[in-house]
Amino acid sequence: MTVLIDPPDWPGPRGLMWSHLVSDRSLEELHDFAARLGVPVRAFDRDHYDVPETVHARAVALGAEAVSSRELLRRLIAAGLRRRKKHRPAPPA
Repeated sequence: MTVLIDPPDWPGPRGLMWSHLVSDRSLEELHDFAARLGVPVRAFDRDHYDVPETVHARAVALGAEAVSSRELLRRLIAAGLRRRKKHRPAPPA
């Protein structure tokens, strides 16, 4: 299992800082880990779960590898699991 979590450096709802939870192996592995962690499905966004700072230590205790945000993104891309937002073209002027 290779589930990764970055530091809770992202400001978000409820005044909390947030982390990204990803797998560098498969989305199935990621969904299974998130379910064991108790993270709701609504926290999933294309290729990662957004998790509050209150979940970070528990994720690591369950086996997630704590890595930098840069390392998390590098490994997600290398695994071919990165799902970027589709950008809409700007309307003609």
